[in-house]
Formats: sequence, C-alpha cells, structure tokens
Amino acid sequence: MMSGWGLNTLLVLLGAVCAISAGLTEVSMGRSTEIKLNLSSPTEILLQNIPSNVSFILLQVHSQYINVTLSNTKIPNINDSETGSDAGLLTVLRTNQTLCTWYLETLYPDPLLASAVTIPYTERDPIPGACNLEFNLDIDPNVYLQYNLYETVIMFAPANLGHAREGTAPPCDVQMGQESRWRLQYDIYQYFLPENNLNDSVLLAQLQKMALGPLITANGIKLATLTANDRTTMSFSSIPGQGVIYNVVVRDPVLNTSAAYVPVHTYACNFSAAMDNCAALGKVSTKVFFTFCAVFGLFICFFGHRYLKIDFFSMGFIIFGFFMFILLTKVTLLNHDARLSLTALTGIVGGLLLVGYWWRFGCIYLCLMLVGLVLGFLVAAIVFFTPIGDYSTFRNDSVFWLSFTCIALMVPVCLLPFPKKLNILTCSVVGSYTVVLAIDSYLYTSLSYITLNVLKRVLNSDYSTAYSSVPFQKNDFVIIAVWAILVVTGVTTQLYRERERPTFPPTPYVIWKRDRERRITNILDPSYHTPPLKDRLLANLARLRDFFRKEQPRGERTPLLL
Repeated sequence: MMSGWGLNTLLVLLGAVCAISAGLTEVSMGRSTEIKLNLSSPTEILLQNIPSNVSFILLQVHSQYINVTLSNTKIPNINDSETGSDAGLLTVLRTNQTLCTWYLETLYPDPLLASAVTIPYTERDPIPGACNLEFNLDIDPNVYLQYNLYETVIMFAPANLGHAREGTAPPCDVQMGQESRWRLQYDIYQYFLPENNLNDSVLLAQLQKMALGPLITANGIKLATLTANDRTTMSFSSIPGQGVIYNVVVRDPVLNTSAAYVPVHTYACNFSAAMDNCAALGKVSTKVFFTFCAVFGLFICFFGHRYLKIDFFSMGFIIFGFFMFILLTKVTLLNHDARLSLTALTGIVGGLLLVGYWWRFGCIYLCLMLVGLVLGFLVAAIVFFTPIGDYSTFRNDSVFWLSFTCIALMVPVCLLPFPKKLNILTCSVVGSYTVVLAIDSYLYTSLSYITLNVLKRVLNSDYSTAYSSVPFQKNDFVIIAVWAILVVTGVTTQLYRERERPTFPPTPYVIWKRDRERRITNILDPSYHTPPLKDRLLANLARLRDFFRKEQPRGERTPLLL
C-alpha cells in the first residue's frame, strides 16, 4: 500500500506532466510574460490570486506579424475569441473569483515568440470596448488597424462606465448626463519603434511601454482627444518599414480614472510577401533612379550656376517628372517600375525643353521663375512637414492648397530681384535634397516624407484627415546635419566662384546669331577675302625681284673709257 507522502508526490508529478503536456503558462498581473507557441500544443494561460477589489481582467497577447487565437474556452468560437497579432480579451470577474484561465493557439507551423500581459481594473475604472456594436465580442477592448500605401486607420469600440462584480453597467444607448458613458473621453497615443529595426524581441519589449495607462502617457505621443459624440476612428500617414504602436486611453473625468485598450502595431508592409516585403522595401528601380538623381543633384549643388544648361535641365526634369508621375498614378494601372520609367523619360524631355527654350529665346526671368517654383514647393513642403501641418485648419483641402500655393509662389517672387542668388540657393537646396532621397532608398529616413506627404495628399483624396507625424530619431538628425552642410558649402562655393563673373552668360543662340552676322558682314567686305596660295606665292616672288633690281651690286665700278 502506497504511503500518503508517496501518493502526494505522485499526484504532484502527474499534475506537472499534465501541465507540461497542455502547455500551461502562469502569468502575473501587470507583468509581461514571454510565451513560445507552436502548432502542436495550444497554451493554457493561468492567472491566480486575483485581489477582491479587481472587477475586470484584460489579457493581451502580441506577436510580430503571425496571427494567434486567444479564447476563453478550449474550443474557440466567434463570440469568445479574438484572432490577430495583437489580440485581447476582457473578463468580467464573478464574486469571490480568484482565478482566470485563457487558451492560446496558432496555426503557424514554426515556433513562435509572443508576449502576454494581464491588466487589472477596478469598479471605478471605465471598461474598454464595453459598448461594442460593430465587432464580434460582447466586450471588445481591441484596437483594429488597416493600412494601405497612403494611410493607416485605427478603429475601436466605445467604452462604458465600470461597475462592481456581478453589478450592472449603465445602458450604452441612453444619454443620462454625467451618469452614463457619454462623459468618457478617449486619448489617442502613438509610439514609434527604433528606425530600420524589424527585430521581434525589440517590438515585444516596446509594446510593454504602451500597455499600461501610466506608461502610455509617459512614453507615447498624444495626438488627439475624442469625446463620446465623435467617431471612434482615426487615420494616420502610412510609413512603410517603420514600426508604430497605437493605443487608446479612455478617461472618466468625473472619477479621475482611466483604462487602456489593447495596443496595436504596424510596419505598413507585409512580412510574408515573396517580393518587396518589410525586409526589402527598396525596389532596385527606385534605388537606381534616385542614385542618378543624387549624382546630378550633387553636381548642381556645387556647380549648377556655372553650368547653366545642366541646372535648367535638372529643374525641368523635376517639374515635368513630378506632374507625369501624378498623372500616371491617377489615370493608369501601371506597376511601379513602368511608372518610374515613364516618369524618367518625361523628365528628360521636360529638361531638354526648358534648356531649349533658354537656348532659343533667352528669357532668363521666366526660366528663373520655374526654378524658383521648385524651391518654393520644397519650402512649402517643409513648412507643412512641421507640426503646423497637423493643425485642424489645414485638414480642409481648400485651405491647405491655397496656403501651400501662396508659400510656393512667395519664395520666387521675393528672390526674383536677386536672380543669381535665387538660382544658386535653389541649386544648393534642391540638389542636396536629392541626396537625402537617395539615402532614403537605401536607409530609412523620415526626411523623405517632406515631399512624400504632399504627393500622398495629391493622389489620395482621403489623406487630408490623416495625421502625418513621423519619427525623428538618430538617423534623421544625422541626415539633417548632412543636408545643412551640403546647402551651406554649396551656396558658399558657388558665390565665391561666381563673384567676378556676369550674373548670367548670354544665351548660346544670341552668341551663334552674333557670330553668323559677323561672318555675313565679312563676306561683303573685299578685304576679308584671302587670295589663293598660288597667287600669293607669285606675288611674293615679284616683290622680291623688284627689290633686288633696285639695289646696286657691291664692288662694281663705272669704266672711265668706253
């Protein structure tokens, strides 16, 4: 007969074996726990010793891009489970309940790293997603995210007031003044991951900073505050390859309490695509295109005013290529490489046309007006790249484009009385910015969105409602310094080299016409003609003969007698 000690030991061992076979993972409140998932064995998540003052438990699970299914039962169904790379479930506790269990699984065949964190809420805290009318869960604390090339959109369900265990929440659809959910406010937060970093362990570590309310307010960037009367939707500018975490904090201004939803993240790209995935965003054609542009840009940055033809060709290339890219994107379904090729071809034709116009007509001020408009466009784009661009006033397209056009026109109009300085400044600023764009095709930088944000707004009519904030991290500050150095050295070099030269050289057509008129005038002048070589030789011989006949031979005497 087995002793009591032996029986207890056996039971403990059997429990341990069962727990291991079932993939049991025990978690602690408010702390992140790493979980290794695989297809063969679902994981059971266990939370014990829940305090009596806790009314709700929010469990959230995150992976980098693989979907996981989180459910309250071993066999998930649509009303008690959530599937995604950022999944969360909110459990309403029963009286005297001290233990919660959830189940986690994935269909991904390889081992998967995920993190789980449980967050407790009391009866005074608002309940995230408790007034859900759109999604499957009865209480849905998740933030849903969709993205395309232009914008990223987040959506979430409204919250409700908290209540005690086994209590009753106020109705969601009845406005009862300060005693209903209509008093709640929603703060939208954004947090940028390190630039050019696609490591999953970095993401899971950073997600902890956006899981709890105090950490969210300390680390995130607050973008907007919505009331219960606003739509629970917000849009942002897509930044492919840049990791971004979004979360919503719902606040109860009467009780001065708050609760956080489940954070959601995106890189605005696909990790599993065979081509052009997150790890290889830069297309070869894009790199080649901007590399050639950077070579021309560096040249005109330091020598643009001296070599005026190359300067005008580059500006015509930019103007015509920009408008052609917009036209091709709006009216055709061509792929990226085809659009880029036609853009380059159109830019070459446009550059030749601008050079040809200057060569033939020599109207330098019209050419400089076009050159100045390129600088004005870049200056206006820089202005709206700053936080000024996120002002609600400029979400109106009419106000935005009117303001943008005024800034773009003001630059050449103010600098046109100083044509040489306008041309040199444009060459240095625009030429050095092409280097920034070339760097972005190899290494991520937010500075490329100075012009990309304007391009997105032209191509997408809904982009005006999107927040266009981008991260400013170490890479960006280094590239800003490089850009500033190129601009200063380019302007200084050209002003020094051109200090004693004419403001602008005469056009080649004027020089050619002047030389042609001189040639015609010389033909009518008889002194212009040169005799043939034979006639010139005979004439020289005749002159020599006459010269010798005039001289007396040496030593010759006149005879005295004949």
